[in-house]
Amino acid sequence: MMLGPSAHTDSFSRDNLPDVGLWPDLLLEGFDYPDRLNVGVELTDKMVENGFGDHTALIGNGRRRTYKELADWTNKLAAAMVENLGVKPGNRVLIRSANNPAMVACWLAATKAGAVVVNTMPMLRAGELTAIVDKAEISHALCDTRLMDEMTLCAKTSKYLKTVVGFDGTSNHDAELDRLALEKPVRFDAVETSQDDVALLGFTSGTTGNPKATMHFHRDLLIIADGYAREVLQVTPDDVFIGSPPLAFTFGLGGLAVFPLRFGAAATLLETASPPNMIEIIEKFKATVCFTAPTAYRAMLQAMEEGADLSSLRAAVSAGETLPAPVYHDWQAKTGKPMLDGIGATEMLHIFVSNRFDDHRAACTGKPVTGYEAKIIDDNGAEVPRGEVGRLAVRGPTGCRYLGDNRQKNYVLDGWNITGDSFTMDEDGYLHFAARNDDMIISAGYNIAGPEVEAALLAHPAVSECGVVAAPDPDRGSIVQAHVVLMDGRSGDAALVKELQDHVKATIAPYKYPRDIRFIEALPKTATGKIQRFALREET
Repeated sequence: MMLGPSAHTDSFSRDNLPDVGLWPDLLLEGFDYPDRLNVGVELTDKMVENGFGDHTALIGNGRRRTYKELADWTNKLAAAMVENLGVKPGNRVLIRSANNPAMVACWLAATKAGAVVVNTMPMLRAGELTAIVDKAEISHALCDTRLMDEMTLCAKTSKYLKTVVGFDGTSNHDAELDRLALEKPVRFDAVETSQDDVALLGFTSGTTGNPKATMHFHRDLLIIADGYAREVLQVTPDDVFIGSPPLAFTFGLGGLAVFPLRFGAAATLLETASPPNMIEIIEKFKATVCFTAPTAYRAMLQAMEEGADLSSLRAAVSAGETLPAPVYHDWQAKTGKPMLDGIGATEMLHIFVSNRFDDHRAACTGKPVTGYEAKIIDDNGAEVPRGEVGRLAVRGPTGCRYLGDNRQKNYVLDGWNITGDSFTMDEDGYLHFAARNDDMIISAGYNIAGPEVEAALLAHPAVSECGVVAAPDPDRGSIVQAHVVLMDGRSGDAALVKELQDHVKATIAPYKYPRDIRFIEALPKTATGKIQRFALREET
Protein backbone atom coordinates (compact mmCIF):
# COMPACT_ATOMS: atom_id res chain seq x y z
CA MET A 1 0.00 0.00 0.00
CA MET A 2 1.54 3.28 -1.12
CA LEU A 3 1.19 6.39 1.01
CA GLY A 4 0.85 9.80 -0.62
CA PRO A 5 3.56 12.45 -0.23
CA SER A 6 3.31 13.84 3.30
CA ALA A 7 2.99 17.55 4.06
CA HIS A 8 4.47 16.97 7.52
CA THR A 9 7.90 18.48 8.09
CA ASP A 10 7.93 16.65 11.44
CA SER A 11 7.78 13.04 10.24
CA PHE A 12 7.32 11.38 13.66
CA SER A 13 3.78 10.10 13.00
CA ARG A 14 4.49 8.63 9.59
CA ASP A 15 7.78 7.17 10.88
CA ASN A 16 5.86 5.40 13.64
CA LEU A 17 3.10 3.88 11.52
CA PRO A 18 3.12 0.08 11.70
CA ASP A 19 4.81 -1.83 8.93
CA VAL A 20 2.35 -1.94 6.03
CA GLY A 21 2.35 -5.74 6.23
CA LEU A 22 0.75 -5.45 9.68
CA TRP A 23 -2.07 -3.15 8.57
CA PRO A 24 -5.61 -4.45 8.24
CA ASP A 25 -7.13 -4.67 4.79
CA LEU A 26 -8.63 -1.28 3.91
CA LEU A 27 -11.80 -1.40 1.80
CA LEU A 28 -11.81 2.11 0.33
CA GLU A 29 -14.14 1.64 -2.62
CA GLY A 30 -16.77 4.36 -2.60
CA PHE A 31 -14.70 6.68 -0.41
CA ASP A 32 -12.91 8.86 -2.93
CA TYR A 33 -11.09 11.99 -1.76
CA PRO A 34 -8.49 14.26 -3.37
CA ASP A 35 -4.85 13.49 -2.66
CA ARG A 36 -4.56 16.75 -0.74
CA LEU A 37 -7.12 16.95 2.04
CA ASN A 38 -7.29 18.87 5.31
CA VAL A 39 -10.28 17.90 7.42
CA GLY A 40 -10.17 21.19 9.34
CA VAL A 41 -10.76 23.07 6.09
CA GLU A 42 -13.44 20.62 4.92
CA LEU A 43 -15.51 21.15 8.08
CA THR A 44 -15.29 24.96 8.16
CA ASP A 45 -14.11 27.03 5.15
CA LYS A 46 -15.47 24.54 2.60
CA MET A 47 -18.85 24.59 4.38
CA VAL A 48 -18.90 28.40 4.09
CA GLU A 49 -18.04 28.10 0.37
CA ASN A 50 -20.94 25.65 0.04
CA GLY A 51 -23.45 28.17 1.36
CA PHE A 52 -23.62 27.27 5.07
CA GLY A 53 -21.93 30.43 6.36
CA ASP A 54 -25.02 31.73 8.16
CA HIS A 55 -26.07 28.32 9.53
CA THR A 56 -25.46 27.64 13.21
CA ALA A 57 -22.44 25.36 13.67
CA LEU A 58 -21.83 25.30 17.43
CA ILE A 59 -24.01 26.05 20.44
CA GLY A 60 -22.42 26.18 23.88
CA ASN A 61 -21.51 28.28 26.89
CA GLY A 62 -24.33 30.71 26.27
CA ARG A 63 -23.99 31.50 22.59
CA ARG A 64 -24.37 30.27 19.02
CA ARG A 65 -21.63 30.41 16.40
CA THR A 66 -22.23 30.25 12.68
CA TYR A 67 -20.05 28.35 10.20
CA LYS A 68 -18.56 31.69 9.07
CA GLU A 69 -17.72 32.61 12.66
CA LEU A 70 -16.21 29.16 13.23
CA ALA A 71 -14.12 29.37 10.05
CA ASP A 72 -12.81 32.82 11.00
CA TRP A 73 -12.16 31.81 14.62
CA THR A 74 -10.22 28.70 13.68
CA ASN A 75 -8.19 30.55 11.05
CA LYS A 76 -7.13 33.14 13.64
CA LEU A 77 -6.22 30.43 16.13
CA ALA A 78 -4.29 28.49 13.50
CA ALA A 79 -2.29 31.61 12.61
CA ALA A 80 -1.45 32.15 16.29
CA MET A 81 -0.30 28.54 16.63
CA VAL A 82 1.99 28.80 13.62
CA GLU A 83 3.30 32.34 14.02
CA ASN A 84 3.49 32.65 17.81
CA LEU A 85 3.77 29.11 19.14
CA GLY A 86 5.90 27.69 16.34
CA VAL A 87 3.65 24.75 15.51
CA LYS A 88 5.07 22.89 12.50
CA PRO A 89 3.19 20.44 10.25
CA GLY A 90 3.33 17.03 11.90
CA ASN A 91 3.95 18.33 15.44
CA ARG A 92 1.74 16.65 18.01
CA VAL A 93 -0.55 19.08 19.81
CA LEU A 94 -2.45 18.01 22.94
CA ILE A 95 -5.76 19.67 23.80
CA ARG A 96 -7.11 19.51 27.35
CA SER A 97 -10.66 20.69 27.90
CA ALA A 98 -14.20 19.76 28.72
CA ASN A 99 -16.69 19.66 25.82
CA ASN A 100 -17.11 23.25 24.69
CA PRO A 101 -16.92 25.24 21.44
CA ALA A 102 -13.38 26.43 22.22
CA MET A 103 -12.12 22.84 22.33
CA VAL A 104 -13.64 22.15 18.91
CA ALA A 105 -12.13 25.37 17.58
CA CYS A 106 -8.68 24.48 18.92
CA TRP A 107 -8.90 21.00 17.39
CA LEU A 108 -9.91 22.36 13.98
CA ALA A 109 -7.28 25.12 14.12
CA ALA A 110 -4.45 22.75 15.02
CA THR A 111 -5.60 20.46 12.20
CA LYS A 112 -5.51 23.38 9.75
CA ALA A 113 -1.96 24.07 10.90
CA GLY A 114 -1.08 20.51 9.88
CA ALA A 115 -0.64 19.29 13.44
CA VAL A 116 -1.47 15.80 14.70
CA VAL A 117 -4.01 16.37 17.47
CA VAL A 118 -4.38 14.46 20.73
CA ASN A 119 -7.62 15.38 22.51
CA THR A 120 -7.71 14.54 26.23
CA MET A 121 -10.28 14.51 28.99
CA PRO A 122 -10.31 17.07 31.80
CA MET A 123 -10.34 14.35 34.46
CA LEU A 124 -6.88 12.99 33.61
CA ARG A 125 -4.17 13.58 36.21
CA ALA A 126 -0.59 14.68 35.57
CA GLY A 127 0.76 11.11 35.55
CA GLU A 128 -1.78 10.02 32.95
CA LEU A 129 -1.08 13.10 30.82
CA THR A 130 2.66 12.47 31.04
CA ALA A 131 2.22 8.91 29.76
CA ILE A 132 0.37 10.31 26.73
CA VAL A 133 2.85 13.14 26.15
CA ASP A 134 5.83 10.77 26.28
CA LYS A 135 4.24 8.14 24.03
CA ALA A 136 3.36 10.66 21.30
CA GLU A 137 6.35 12.97 21.92
CA ILE A 138 3.97 15.91 22.20
CA SER A 139 5.60 19.34 21.88
CA HIS A 140 2.64 21.69 22.39
CA ALA A 141 -0.38 21.64 24.71
CA LEU A 142 -3.45 23.88 24.52
CA CYS A 143 -5.29 23.86 27.83
CA ASP A 144 -8.47 25.43 29.14
CA THR A 145 -7.17 27.84 31.78
CA ARG A 146 -9.53 26.30 34.35
CA LEU A 147 -7.66 22.98 34.01
CA MET A 148 -4.08 24.20 34.00
CA ASP A 149 -2.80 22.70 37.29
CA GLU A 150 -2.35 19.07 36.17
CA MET A 151 -1.07 20.21 32.76
CA THR A 152 1.59 22.36 34.41
CA LEU A 153 2.65 19.44 36.61
CA CYS A 154 2.93 17.28 33.51
CA ALA A 155 5.08 19.88 31.71
CA LYS A 156 7.53 19.99 34.62
CA THR A 157 8.36 16.30 34.25
CA SER A 158 8.16 15.76 30.49
CA LYS A 159 11.22 16.07 28.27
CA TYR A 160 9.06 16.58 25.16
CA LEU A 161 6.43 19.15 26.16
CA LYS A 162 7.96 22.59 25.63
CA THR A 163 4.95 24.86 25.16
CA VAL A 164 1.76 24.99 27.26
CA VAL A 165 -0.69 27.74 26.35
CA GLY A 166 -4.03 28.50 27.95
CA PHE A 167 -7.28 29.22 26.14
CA ASP A 168 -10.58 30.41 27.56
CA GLY A 169 -13.16 27.64 27.44
CA THR A 170 -15.92 30.07 28.39
CA SER A 171 -17.27 32.70 26.01
CA ASN A 172 -14.99 35.48 27.29
CA HIS A 173 -11.98 34.59 25.09
CA ASP A 174 -9.61 36.15 27.59
CA ALA A 175 -6.56 33.91 27.82
CA GLU A 176 -3.12 33.85 26.21
CA LEU A 177 -4.06 31.92 23.06
CA ASP A 178 -7.21 34.00 22.55
CA ARG A 179 -5.24 37.24 22.85
CA LEU A 180 -2.63 36.01 20.37
CA ALA A 181 -5.40 35.15 17.90
CA LEU A 182 -7.22 38.46 18.33
CA GLU A 183 -5.07 40.44 15.90
CA LYS A 184 -4.74 37.71 13.26
CA PRO A 185 -6.57 37.92 9.92
CA VAL A 186 -9.61 35.75 9.28
CA ARG A 187 -7.87 34.14 6.30
CA PHE A 188 -5.31 31.40 6.82
CA ASP A 189 -3.55 29.26 4.24
CA ALA A 190 -4.07 25.84 5.79
CA VAL A 191 -1.40 23.20 5.34
CA GLU A 192 -2.24 21.08 2.32
CA THR A 193 -1.98 17.77 4.11
CA SER A 194 -2.22 14.45 2.32
CA GLN A 195 -5.44 12.46 2.70
CA ASP A 196 -3.31 9.82 4.42
CA ASP A 197 -1.34 12.15 6.66
CA VAL A 198 -2.11 11.39 10.31
CA ALA A 199 -4.56 13.97 11.66
CA LEU A 200 -5.54 12.47 15.01
CA LEU A 201 -4.09 10.20 17.67
CA GLY A 202 -6.82 8.50 19.67
CA PHE A 203 -5.55 7.00 22.91
CA THR A 204 -7.30 3.88 24.13
CA SER A 205 -8.41 3.83 27.73
CA GLY A 206 -5.36 2.44 29.47
CA THR A 207 -3.29 5.56 30.10
CA THR A 208 -0.61 4.33 32.50
CA GLY A 209 2.35 2.11 31.79
CA ASN A 210 2.47 1.89 28.01
CA PRO A 211 -0.72 3.38 26.56
CA LYS A 212 -1.85 2.59 23.03
CA ALA A 213 -2.42 5.37 20.52
CA THR A 214 -4.47 4.76 17.39
CA MET A 215 -3.50 6.71 14.27
CA HIS A 216 -6.22 8.19 12.07
CA PHE A 217 -5.77 9.93 8.73
CA HIS A 218 -7.53 13.06 7.45
CA ARG A 219 -9.64 10.89 5.15
CA ASP A 220 -10.71 8.64 8.06
CA LEU A 221 -12.46 11.54 9.77
CA LEU A 222 -14.54 12.13 6.66
CA ILE A 223 -15.15 8.41 6.05
CA ILE A 224 -17.01 7.98 9.34
CA ALA A 225 -19.29 10.88 8.38
CA ASP A 226 -19.74 9.87 4.75
CA GLY A 227 -20.37 6.28 5.83
CA TYR A 228 -22.13 5.78 9.17
CA ALA A 229 -23.53 9.30 9.66
CA ARG A 230 -24.85 9.56 6.10
CA GLU A 231 -26.20 6.01 5.80
CA VAL A 232 -27.43 5.21 9.32
CA LEU A 233 -28.22 8.64 10.82
CA GLN A 234 -29.22 10.28 7.52
CA VAL A 235 -27.98 13.66 8.77
CA THR A 236 -29.40 16.83 7.25
CA PRO A 237 -28.55 20.54 7.79
CA ASP A 238 -31.65 20.82 9.99
CA ASP A 239 -30.26 18.45 12.62
CA VAL A 240 -29.15 19.55 16.08
CA PHE A 241 -26.77 17.16 17.86
CA ILE A 242 -26.49 16.58 21.61
CA GLY A 243 -24.57 14.00 23.61
CA SER A 244 -22.47 13.05 26.60
CA PRO A 245 -19.29 11.39 25.26
CA PRO A 246 -16.13 13.46 25.75
CA LEU A 247 -14.68 14.94 22.56
CA ALA A 248 -11.47 13.22 23.70
CA PHE A 249 -13.11 9.91 22.76
CA THR A 250 -13.38 9.28 19.03
CA PHE A 251 -17.03 8.36 19.67
CA GLY A 252 -17.64 11.88 21.00
CA LEU A 253 -15.51 13.67 18.40
CA GLY A 254 -17.47 11.96 15.63
CA GLY A 255 -20.91 12.41 17.12
CA LEU A 256 -20.49 15.94 18.47
CA ALA A 257 -18.16 17.56 15.92
CA VAL A 258 -17.38 15.67 12.72
CA PHE A 259 -20.91 14.47 11.93
CA PRO A 260 -22.79 17.75 12.40
CA LEU A 261 -20.10 19.90 10.76
CA ARG A 262 -19.82 17.61 7.74
CA PHE A 263 -23.49 18.14 6.86
CA GLY A 264 -24.12 21.76 7.86
CA ALA A 265 -25.94 20.78 11.05
CA ALA A 266 -25.49 22.22 14.56
CA ALA A 267 -23.69 20.73 17.57
CA THR A 268 -24.68 21.59 21.13
CA LEU A 269 -21.80 21.13 23.56
CA LEU A 270 -22.17 20.65 27.31
CA GLU A 271 -19.29 20.78 29.75
CA THR A 272 -21.36 18.75 32.20
CA ALA A 273 -23.53 16.43 30.12
CA SER A 274 -25.64 15.03 32.95
CA PRO A 275 -29.08 13.72 31.95
CA PRO A 276 -30.88 16.78 33.45
CA ASN A 277 -28.58 19.13 31.51
CA MET A 278 -29.06 17.19 28.28
CA ILE A 279 -32.83 17.17 28.77
CA GLU A 280 -32.80 20.95 29.23
CA ILE A 281 -30.79 21.43 26.01
CA ILE A 282 -32.97 19.02 24.03
CA GLU A 283 -36.07 20.97 25.06
CA LYS A 284 -34.48 24.40 24.49
CA PHE A 285 -32.83 23.81 21.10
CA LYS A 286 -35.10 21.02 19.82
CA ALA A 287 -32.17 18.62 19.47
CA THR A 288 -32.74 15.85 16.95
CA VAL A 289 -29.79 13.44 17.33
CA CYS A 290 -28.52 12.22 20.70
CA PHE A 291 -25.40 10.21 21.50
CA THR A 292 -25.20 8.74 24.99
CA ALA A 293 -25.15 5.53 27.02
CA PRO A 294 -28.17 3.50 28.20
CA THR A 295 -27.70 4.87 31.73
CA ALA A 296 -28.63 8.36 30.52
CA TYR A 297 -31.52 7.11 28.39
CA ARG A 298 -33.02 5.52 31.51
CA ALA A 299 -32.97 8.94 33.17
CA MET A 300 -34.56 10.51 30.07
CA LEU A 301 -37.36 7.96 30.11
CA GLN A 302 -38.07 8.85 33.73
CA ALA A 303 -38.00 12.57 32.86
CA MET A 304 -40.56 12.00 30.10
CA GLU A 305 -42.80 10.33 32.66
CA GLU A 306 -42.52 13.56 34.65
CA GLY A 307 -43.42 15.79 31.71
CA ALA A 308 -40.19 16.45 29.83
CA ASP A 309 -40.72 17.05 26.08
CA LEU A 310 -38.08 15.14 24.12
CA SER A 311 -40.25 14.70 21.04
CA SER A 312 -37.75 16.59 18.85
CA LEU A 313 -35.31 13.65 19.03
CA ARG A 314 -35.45 11.58 15.86
CA ALA A 315 -32.29 9.54 16.48
CA ALA A 316 -31.21 8.13 19.84
CA VAL A 317 -27.82 6.44 19.41
CA SER A 318 -26.72 4.08 22.17
CA ALA A 319 -23.12 2.96 22.46
CA GLY A 320 -20.41 2.57 25.06
CA GLU A 321 -22.11 -0.29 26.88
CA THR A 322 -24.63 -3.00 26.13
CA LEU A 323 -28.15 -1.70 25.49
CA PRO A 324 -30.52 -3.62 27.78
CA ALA A 325 -33.66 -4.86 26.04
CA PRO A 326 -35.99 -3.12 28.57
CA VAL A 327 -34.49 0.30 27.73
CA TYR A 328 -34.85 -0.39 24.00
CA HIS A 329 -38.50 -1.47 24.42
CA ASP A 330 -39.39 1.37 26.82
CA TRP A 331 -37.91 3.98 24.47
CA GLN A 332 -39.81 2.58 21.52
CA ALA A 333 -43.05 2.51 23.51
CA LYS A 334 -42.58 6.03 24.84
CA THR A 335 -41.37 7.78 21.66
CA GLY A 336 -42.49 5.55 18.80
CA LYS A 337 -38.92 5.71 17.51
CA PRO A 338 -36.14 3.12 17.66
CA MET A 339 -33.02 3.38 19.75
CA LEU A 340 -30.04 2.71 17.48
CA ASP A 341 -27.62 0.38 19.22
CA GLY A 342 -24.17 0.14 17.66
CA ILE A 343 -20.58 -0.81 18.36
CA GLY A 344 -17.39 1.01 17.52
CA ALA A 345 -13.78 1.03 18.67
CA THR A 346 -11.07 3.65 19.04
CA GLU A 347 -8.98 1.52 16.68
CA MET A 348 -11.73 1.70 14.02
CA LEU A 349 -12.44 5.38 14.84
CA HIS A 350 -16.23 5.08 15.14
CA ILE A 351 -19.30 2.82 14.84
CA PHE A 352 -18.95 0.01 12.29
CA VAL A 353 -21.93 -2.21 13.22
CA SER A 354 -25.35 -0.67 13.85
CA ASN A 355 -29.09 -1.04 13.82
CA ARG A 356 -31.02 1.11 11.31
CA PHE A 357 -34.21 3.15 11.55
CA ASP A 358 -36.00 0.59 9.41
CA ASP A 359 -34.15 -2.50 10.67
CA HIS A 360 -33.71 -2.80 14.42
CA ARG A 361 -34.38 -5.24 17.22
CA ALA A 362 -33.75 -5.67 20.94
CA ALA A 363 -30.54 -7.31 22.24
CA CYS A 364 -29.03 -6.95 18.79
CA THR A 365 -26.18 -4.75 17.57
CA GLY A 366 -27.37 -4.89 13.96
CA LYS A 367 -25.36 -5.36 10.79
CA PRO A 368 -22.12 -3.83 9.47
CA VAL A 369 -22.24 -0.24 8.23
CA THR A 370 -21.86 -0.02 4.45
CA GLY A 371 -18.20 -0.47 3.57
CA TYR A 372 -17.50 -2.80 6.50
CA GLU A 373 -17.53 -6.60 6.74
CA ALA A 374 -17.77 -8.73 9.90
CA LYS A 375 -17.28 -12.36 10.82
CA ILE A 376 -17.06 -14.37 14.04
CA ILE A 377 -13.89 -16.42 14.51
CA ASP A 378 -12.39 -18.86 17.00
CA ASP A 379 -9.00 -18.54 18.69
CA ASN A 380 -7.30 -19.93 15.58
CA GLY A 381 -8.91 -17.42 13.23
CA ALA A 382 -11.39 -19.89 11.69
CA GLU A 383 -14.98 -18.73 11.20
CA VAL A 384 -17.38 -20.33 13.69
CA PRO A 385 -20.85 -21.65 12.81
CA ARG A 386 -23.79 -19.23 12.97
CA GLY A 387 -25.12 -18.88 16.50
CA GLU A 388 -21.85 -19.79 18.23
CA VAL A 389 -19.94 -17.30 20.38
CA GLY A 390 -16.58 -16.20 19.02
CA ARG A 391 -14.33 -13.22 18.49
CA LEU A 392 -15.61 -10.33 16.39
CA ALA A 393 -13.43 -9.63 13.34
CA VAL A 394 -14.11 -6.62 11.11
CA ARG A 395 -12.56 -4.80 8.19
CA GLY A 396 -13.56 -1.76 6.18
CA PRO A 397 -12.40 1.70 5.10
CA THR A 398 -10.92 2.44 8.57
CA GLY A 399 -8.77 0.16 10.68
CA CYS A 400 -6.20 -0.25 13.41
CA ARG A 401 -2.80 1.41 13.15
CA TYR A 402 -1.09 1.70 16.52
CA LEU A 403 1.61 4.32 17.03
CA GLY A 404 4.97 2.52 17.28
CA ASP A 405 3.49 -0.47 19.14
CA ASN A 406 4.24 -4.18 18.94
CA ARG A 407 0.63 -4.85 19.99
CA GLN A 408 -0.42 -4.11 16.39
CA LYS A 409 0.04 -7.80 15.55
CA ASN A 410 -2.38 -8.76 18.33
CA TYR A 411 -5.17 -6.56 16.96
CA VAL A 412 -4.83 -7.40 13.27
CA LEU A 413 -5.06 -11.01 12.07
CA ASP A 414 -4.89 -11.90 8.36
CA GLY A 415 -6.06 -8.39 7.42
CA TRP A 416 -8.96 -8.33 9.90
CA ASN A 417 -9.32 -6.16 13.01
CA ILE A 418 -9.94 -8.29 16.11
CA THR A 419 -11.87 -5.93 18.34
CA GLY A 420 -11.67 -7.70 21.69
CA ASP A 421 -15.43 -8.34 21.78
CA SER A 422 -17.21 -11.67 21.80
CA PHE A 423 -20.29 -11.89 19.55
CA THR A 424 -22.61 -14.29 17.85
CA MET A 425 -23.95 -13.90 14.32
CA ASP A 426 -27.40 -15.35 13.66
CA GLU A 427 -28.62 -17.06 10.49
CA ASP A 428 -29.76 -13.72 9.05
CA GLY A 429 -26.39 -12.02 9.58
CA TYR A 430 -27.35 -9.95 12.63
CA LEU A 431 -24.70 -9.52 15.30
CA HIS A 432 -25.38 -10.04 19.01
CA PHE A 433 -22.96 -8.91 21.72
CA ALA A 434 -21.85 -11.53 24.26
CA ALA A 435 -19.05 -10.01 26.34
CA ARG A 436 -15.71 -8.26 26.33
CA ASN A 437 -12.96 -10.82 26.06
CA ASP A 438 -10.35 -8.91 27.99
CA ASP A 439 -10.13 -7.13 31.33
CA MET A 440 -11.72 -3.86 30.26
CA ILE A 441 -14.60 -2.72 32.43
CA ILE A 442 -17.32 -0.73 30.67
CA SER A 443 -19.17 1.41 33.21
CA ALA A 444 -21.77 4.02 32.18
CA GLY A 445 -20.09 4.28 28.80
CA TYR A 446 -16.54 4.67 30.12
CA ASN A 447 -13.87 2.09 29.33
CA ILE A 448 -11.80 1.41 32.45
CA ALA A 449 -8.72 -0.79 32.47
CA GLY A 450 -8.78 -3.06 35.52
CA PRO A 451 -4.97 -3.26 35.80
CA GLU A 452 -4.77 0.53 35.94
CA VAL A 453 -7.11 0.64 38.95
CA GLU A 454 -5.10 -2.17 40.55
CA ALA A 455 -1.91 -0.14 40.14
CA ALA A 456 -3.52 2.86 41.83
CA LEU A 457 -4.74 0.75 44.76
CA LEU A 458 -1.35 -0.91 45.17
CA ALA A 459 0.22 2.50 45.68
CA HIS A 460 -1.71 2.80 48.98
CA PRO A 461 0.28 1.64 52.04
CA ALA A 462 -2.62 -0.47 53.37
CA VAL A 463 -2.88 -2.62 50.24
CA SER A 464 -0.83 -5.78 49.86
CA GLU A 465 -2.48 -7.24 46.77
CA CYS A 466 -5.63 -6.61 44.78
CA GLY A 467 -7.64 -7.77 41.81
CA VAL A 468 -10.13 -5.57 39.96
CA VAL A 469 -13.05 -6.88 37.90
CA ALA A 470 -16.39 -5.72 36.51
CA ALA A 471 -19.47 -6.36 38.64
CA PRO A 472 -22.96 -6.15 37.11
CA ASP A 473 -24.90 -3.01 37.97
CA PRO A 474 -28.48 -2.21 36.91
CA ASP A 475 -27.80 1.48 36.34
CA ARG A 476 -24.24 1.61 34.99
CA GLY A 477 -24.08 -1.73 33.18
CA SER A 478 -21.02 -2.61 35.23
CA ILE A 479 -19.09 -1.07 38.11
CA VAL A 480 -15.46 -1.39 39.14
CA GLN A 481 -15.17 -3.93 41.95
CA ALA A 482 -11.89 -4.35 43.84
CA HIS A 483 -10.90 -7.42 45.84
CA VAL A 484 -8.22 -6.24 48.28
CA VAL A 485 -5.74 -8.12 50.46
CA LEU A 486 -4.57 -5.83 53.26
CA MET A 487 -1.16 -5.47 54.85
CA ASP A 488 -0.75 -7.17 58.21
CA GLY A 489 -2.25 -5.16 61.01
CA ARG A 490 -4.80 -3.31 58.85
CA SER A 491 -8.51 -4.04 59.20
CA GLY A 492 -11.05 -3.57 56.45
CA ASP A 493 -13.82 -1.23 57.54
CA ALA A 494 -16.01 1.46 55.99
CA ALA A 495 -13.45 4.16 56.78
CA LEU A 496 -10.74 2.30 54.87
CA VAL A 497 -13.09 1.74 51.93
CA LYS A 498 -13.59 5.49 51.63
CA GLU A 499 -9.87 6.14 52.11
CA LEU A 500 -8.99 3.75 49.29
CA GLN A 501 -11.67 5.19 47.01
CA ASP A 502 -10.43 8.74 47.63
CA HIS A 503 -6.87 7.60 47.02
CA VAL A 504 -7.78 6.16 43.62
CA LYS A 505 -9.71 9.30 42.68
CA ALA A 506 -6.65 11.40 43.48
CA THR A 507 -4.27 9.11 41.58
CA ILE A 508 -6.13 8.50 38.31
CA ALA A 509 -9.26 9.92 36.68
CA PRO A 510 -12.00 9.88 39.35
CA TYR A 511 -14.55 7.96 37.27
CA LYS A 512 -12.24 4.91 37.45
CA TYR A 513 -12.53 4.46 41.22
CA PRO A 514 -13.86 1.14 42.63
CA ARG A 515 -17.46 1.62 43.70
CA ASP A 516 -17.37 -1.73 45.49
CA ILE A 517 -14.39 -2.82 47.61
CA ARG A 518 -14.23 -6.27 49.20
CA PHE A 519 -11.53 -7.29 51.65
CA ILE A 520 -10.32 -10.87 51.25
CA GLU A 521 -7.63 -13.07 52.83
CA ALA A 522 -5.96 -14.11 49.56
CA LEU A 523 -6.38 -13.73 45.80
CA PRO A 524 -7.12 -16.80 43.68
CA LYS A 525 -4.06 -17.46 41.48
CA THR A 526 -2.74 -19.87 38.89
CA ALA A 527 0.27 -22.07 39.55
CA THR A 528 2.42 -19.42 37.88
CA GLY A 529 1.08 -16.67 40.15
CA LYS A 530 -1.36 -14.95 37.79
CA ILE A 531 -4.54 -13.60 39.35
CA GLN A 532 -7.58 -15.64 38.30
CA ARG A 533 -9.94 -12.77 37.62
CA PHE A 534 -12.63 -15.14 36.40
CA ALA A 535 -12.76 -16.56 39.94
CA LEU A 536 -13.20 -13.06 41.36
CA ARG A 537 -16.03 -12.42 38.91
CA GLU A 538 -17.75 -15.59 40.05
CA GLU A 539 -17.71 -14.25 43.61
CA THR A 540 -19.49 -10.99 42.66
